[in-house]
Amino acid sequence: MVFRPETFRVSNMPVKQSLESEELADSGNRIPRQSLASAVAEKLRAMIIRGDIQEGEQLRQDAIATDFQVSRIPVREALRQLEAEGLIKIVAHRGAVVSALSPEEIEELFDIRALLECEVLKLSIPHLTEADFQKADAILQTYEKALSKEEVRSWGQLNSQFHSLLYSRANRPHFMSIIKMVNNNGDRYTRLQLYLTHALDRAKREHRQLLGLCQKRDIPGATQLLETHIHNAGRMLKEFVKEHRK
Repeated sequence: MVFRPETFRVSNMPVKQSLESEELADSGNRIPRQSLASAVAEKLRAMIIRGDIQEGEQLRQDAIATDFQVSRIPVREALRQLEAEGLIKIVAHRGAVVSALSPEEIEELFDIRALLECEVLKLSIPHLTEADFQKADAILQTYEKALSKEEVRSWGQLNSQFHSLLYSRANRPHFMSIIKMVNNNGDRYTRLQLYLTHALDRAKREHRQLLGLCQKRDIPGATQLLETHIHNAGRMLKEFVKEHRK
């Protein structure tokens, strides 16, 4: 399949105009907060993670440039950035194609998550505040409603917000950057797995348990639950992808 502007238009405001609006809002002659290439990469990344552009689909530079009303130069730079993140691959005679992770690669991503996220959570828990717990609870309530209503597109973002908040007091920005990149690659599969394997109740229960253990400052209990939660999700997702690619 090929990226089609009429199908995948992100918003009514083109990327270039959106950036110009941000710059004007900042007033004066300030340098824009992000380049055109970064803006294009951000929008394409979000579309891939949400599943609007699916694995194996081709991303044509000219179509993207037309849709976002930019030249092909920032599009080319954006595709290089997404390739470095593992979200797309540059294939001979086809150009940029959304990556399809193998079951083994998916399992490896979750192994990496377990190692990094448990360490960050361990460092963060002692410094989490009551305000942090209230925000986490509010995110969970929204997440639980989205699960109940099967609002699939919002699941990944809300899940990421919840976990990121619990990790936020660790003061490990490089860890968080790597965790975000890993999650970007796995999230599109996780949403599909949650939906089709009916693991929604388990997700609700384990997130509630995790928040409760963090509030009690139970570091061993919280990290053990998180490790089990991530490894179980990885194993289920691996088997799910294997089965659905037969």
